[in-house]
Amino acid sequence: MYNFTEILKQFGRNVKAERVRKGLSQETLAEKMSVNREYISRIERGLQNMSLLKITELANYLNADIHDLLKF
Repeated sequence: MYNFTEILKQFGRNVKAERVRKGLSQETLAEKMSVNREYISRIERGLQNMSLLKITELANYLNADIHDLLKF
């Protein structure tokens, strides 16, 4: 059985790792996605759930394989 809280936290760690690997700040990524920086921060801390469409958009902006973001 999957633990929803742990999935969000791991997803957030994956997003942060990709963002840092690409040399992007939270603010820069937020600007590219037309969201505020706090939204990105909440994702990376495992506090924000994203829709599959937003996850796909995020992967595109990070130029990352969506599978890397969804590794649990």
